[in-house]
Amino acid sequence: MIKSILKYGFLSVAIFLMAFAPADTPTEIVKKAHYNVRSSAYSMNMTMKLVRPKWTRELTFKSWSKDADYGMMVIQAPAKDKGISTLRIKSEGWTWLPSIERVTKISPSQMSQSWMGSDFTNEDLLKEASIVNDYTHKLLGEEKFQNVTCYKIQATPKPNAAVVWGKVILWISKDDILQRKAEYYDEDGTLINTLINSDFKTVGGKKIATTLEMTPNNKKGQKTILTISAANFSEKLDNNFFSKEKMKTVK
Repeated sequence: MIKSILKYGFLSVAIFLMAFAPADTPTEIVKKAHYNVRSSAYSMNMTMKLVRPKWTRELTFKSWSKDADYGMMVIQAPAKDKGISTLRIKSEGWTWLPSIERVTKISPSQMSQSWMGSDFTNEDLLKEASIVNDYTHKLLGEEKFQNVTCYKIQATPKPNAAVVWGKVILWISKDDILQRKAEYYDEDGTLINTLINSDFKTVGGKKIATTLEMTPNNKKGQKTILTISAANFSEKLDNNFFSKEKMKTVK
């Protein structure tokens, strides 16, 4: 009798735990969230608004990406910045400055620097797959955000990974596996930036966040708002498209 009680007691606990455990591992959840809003090759048209206590500034640009190894962006407006482009091939990056007709290499230390004075770093925009490939992932539990139940996952850099952040906390919705929020911490565990994804719409055949707002933790009245106006997830991009010669002429 006691054995039966214990048997069914353990069984009930196992069923309870299975009911509340995610079907995928934390790494698989992060990977799905990443690729749910991307494809093997795609392009996006975006507007970036820099908000500061005493001024605001806007720029528009287009980006192209292929797999996890290739990425390029070119600024289309304002006129004084038009044509400035950024290229990434695997772990290397370059910037083209048309005003001085010069290509400069982005060093690993510059990946942590601001892109065009915004609150997004070069790594945030150029190494999109880094959160999947360069980090290990741990499920911290579940938490509601934007009235949606989310997996709360901690991403910790792998040993010797060339990344900016000491850790990243992600909120990924359970129902559609889309990232809703991310907190970026330095190596000392201090919160540096918070990213909020919102205005989810179907663009280019995929449901994506069309507004991404990055807010620094210790800079009052400052934030950067990235708005996606168009996307093509069926791009046919050859590897040769991502070249230092192409970045000088891409529009």
